Amino acid sequence: MNWMGKATLVALSLATLGLAASTTRAQDAPVFVITPEESSIKFYVKASVALEGNFDKWNATLKFTSPELSTGVLDVEIQADSVNTGSGMKDGKLKSKDFFDVKHDPTIKFVSTKIVQTGPETFDIPGTFTIRGVSKPETLTLTLHREGTGEGEVKGTMAFDRKDYGMNSGIPFIKIADRVEVDVALKAKRVSGPPVKLQQ
Repeated sequence: MNWMGKATLVALSLATLGLAASTTRAQDAPVFVITPEESSIKFYVKASVALEGNFDKWNATLKFTSPELSTGVLDVEIQADSVNTGSGMKDGKLKSKDFFDVKHDPTIKFVSTKIVQTGPETFDIPGTFTIRGVSKPETLTLTLHREGTGEGEVKGTMAFDRKDYGMNSGIPFIKIADRVEVDVALKAKRVSGPPVKLQQ
């Protein structure tokens, strides 16, 4: 075999080894799927008239690079114009430039920086929350409700001050508070890989 043939064989061998190592690493990490049909993202604002609702369109992912809990990353992306309070007037106001400003900033995002276990079934997930193009650190607090091996639901809340994100206006004839609570309920299932290592 000439030197070109040997070089090609070596290159192919290295590529194969690299692929095998990559595949092994991928298999060593838990893989989760979040089911939107069994999940929800809602919000609540204390007001003189009930101001609460949900978002109909969103996507969430939970990814790990190893079984260690600290390697987990939770990303949530919400389509702001999918807000649904059951009132066309309220929805229109929330979509306007005074609140979500959906024409200029169509998505609301939360990208976690780490996952910290605070109890047998409780977790703090600090991250970056972005709304109206403004990004600030916020923390999502979750509780895990296990339903079987590798399957369960995480429920929790993140609260923020709407004025920190430029939402300074009110809604006509409705007195609303500054604190906004976002309630998250995500149904997740481990579809491959080992379980996440949790403190007992």
